[in-house]
Amino acid sequence: MTVRVAVVDDQELVRAGFTVLLESAADIEVVGAVGDGRAAVELVMATRPQVVLMDIRMPEMDGLEATRRLRALPDPPQVLILTTFDTDEHAFDALEAGASGFLVKDTPPAELLVAVRAAARGGAVIAPGTTKRLIEHLVAARPGPRPGAETLGVLTDREVEVLTLVARGLSNREIGERLFISELTAKTHVSRLLTKLDLPSRVHAVVLAYEVGLVVPGQS
Repeated sequence: MTVRVAVVDDQELVRAGFTVLLESAADIEVVGAVGDGRAAVELVMATRPQVVLMDIRMPEMDGLEATRRLRALPDPPQVLILTTFDTDEHAFDALEAGASGFLVKDTPPAELLVAVRAAARGGAVIAPGTTKRLIEHLVAARPGPRPGAETLGVLTDREVEVLTLVARGLSNREIGERLFISELTAKTHVSRLLTKLDLPSRVHAVVLAYEVGLVVPGQS
């Protein structure tokens, strides 16, 4: 299956770089690259990509508003936010707007391609390494009150165990191997805990796990 991707960034060089990289993969097609959120909404409605790489700070319409509008569409694309550490104050807003995950702009090429494919399958992008460190940094810097450990009271012990491994960056396959269960069973546990916690995606589950202290920033 070919993954259709839209690239949205106000820097022409960044757009061109991501486009060249993505199109180097035989199974990825870039349907367009634009420089602001308003143009992004128009592009998505015209081309129906599965994944959108979205910058946050842009003219006309920023990436947060564009993400909200895209996620409100009848068949919305998965939105991966392109970010750097100087945009951390907006990252939680991006999650609340419906983003599926984050990519820092210096993500290694191979990781970016893996992330796009994962997003197209409906998964959230929480790669071990750079993006995981970003999530840790975001949680540590989040203003205001955080949810307490009692939030996890609706989960079974096994589901808490699975959530912990998700937050540490493990895939369903790796969770299955760690817990001696099948990949399908691991996927079912993830789906159930998302439903119980009323979370829209895996990335929201990771953030929650850090916020309640289930996983400590810097902990492997």
